[in-house]
Amino acid sequence: MTKALLIAAPRSGAGKTTITLGLLRAFRRRGLSIRAAKCGPDYIDPAFHAVATGAPSVNLDGWAMSPAQLEGAFAEAGRDAELLIIEASMGLFDGVTDGTGAKGSAAELAIRFGVPVALVLNVAAQAQSAAAELHGFASFDPRLNLAGVVLNRLGSPRHRAMIERAIEPLVIPVLGALQRDSSIHLPERHLGLVQAQEFNRANQHGDLDIRLDHLADLVERHCDLDRIQAVASEVRNQPQAGAALRPPGQRIALARDDAFSFVYPHLVDGWHQAGAEIVTFSPLADEAPSLDCDACWLPGGYPELHAAKLASAETFKAGLARFAETRPVHGECGGYMVLGEALVDAEGTVHRMVGLLSHVTSFASRKLHLGYRSATLLGDCALGQAGESLRGHEFHYATLAEPGADAALADLADAEGNGLGPAGGHRGRVSGSFFHLIAAETAPAATGQTFMEHAEL
Repeated sequence: MTKALLIAAPRSGAGKTTITLGLLRAFRRRGLSIRAAKCGPDYIDPAFHAVATGAPSVNLDGWAMSPAQLEGAFAEAGRDAELLIIEASMGLFDGVTDGTGAKGSAAELAIRFGVPVALVLNVAAQAQSAAAELHGFASFDPRLNLAGVVLNRLGSPRHRAMIERAIEPLVIPVLGALQRDSSIHLPERHLGLVQAQEFNRANQHGDLDIRLDHLADLVERHCDLDRIQAVASEVRNQPQAGAALRPPGQRIALARDDAFSFVYPHLVDGWHQAGAEIVTFSPLADEAPSLDCDACWLPGGYPELHAAKLASAETFKAGLARFAETRPVHGECGGYMVLGEALVDAEGTVHRMVGLLSHVTSFASRKLHLGYRSATLLGDCALGQAGESLRGHEFHYATLAEPGADAALADLADAEGNGLGPAGGHRGRVSGSFFHLIAAETAPAATGQTFMEHAEL
């Protein structure tokens, strides 16, 4: 039987990721079968979870996923685990407000599946007010089981004692208390933490396992692991749900390296479950998609950090163009940037890209685009058929310097249903947009098509 606990905080930046990673590694070192999951749309944190636990981490998204899809993802998250630790995104109650609550919030997920919550409080520059904040979170929604609190960034033992005395009347157990420690900082860049896969390389960011073991050491010293395990509760068995998205082909060439790494595990797992094979290749190593594949997928990532190397990857560019003559190619966010005519880097240098679509993107003119999106396809492509509705999100700083002359890929709307207009590009068998796919809004109707027939739309 799997037990589960959700690690949350009042806001981003409270330290829940570092504490989650420390707990994951500490419980793994105890010999526990440990798994992790992440609330909401996030590529980077789950990759760290996977290193800490030695097992894949699953995304759980209450806005983008249908109830059946969410139940299936939750069941997969805890499969074969004694303990499932779920990391929240943003603040505990933050989500899409529709008048009835915050849909997609970590709190909604915890209530739905009966998972207790441990709240991480950043108490720097705070004393008794921490108790007031904790009281507010504990009483905001009576359906929520707030099972304990972890005090983070304490200044001294006296600081801890003051806060614990103030919390005592709330009868909420203090599960841990960590002092300020700059050594637990993980390096960041514009989309979040530096990717887990970029550690352990010469002149990079050091050995990730050493960092995770250090976090585990701190958690073991300053948190009550026995009590944390005890407050986790047994989860209700949930039925597995089938994949709601058709694979774009029977054999899918998937770009995977430091420039192309943002692909959701549940998406790839869904393709596998539907019988597709995944063949990875590295554009940064100047590799082209294999011609024995019948579709190519370029995920998001950090092409703006590798623009010069991608521009000089002639084998990759020529091979992708040859592939696109007869097979569908799709690019998400970073992949979309590379499919265009050019990419302007942060210094304003123009780098020629593949040119299968006619737009130009710029990282010199940066603007944050962030939020859930629903997308209605305007034509048949690797994502599906015209008229199908998909759910996902945008999270990028790049802008369109030149929109290009290609047909739009989809009509977008935000999470509240406000129309954002046409977006992306579609030319022949090539498609792309800044939209990151999470799930189908409704399961696509059966068409009787084979993988190859769908791939050659």
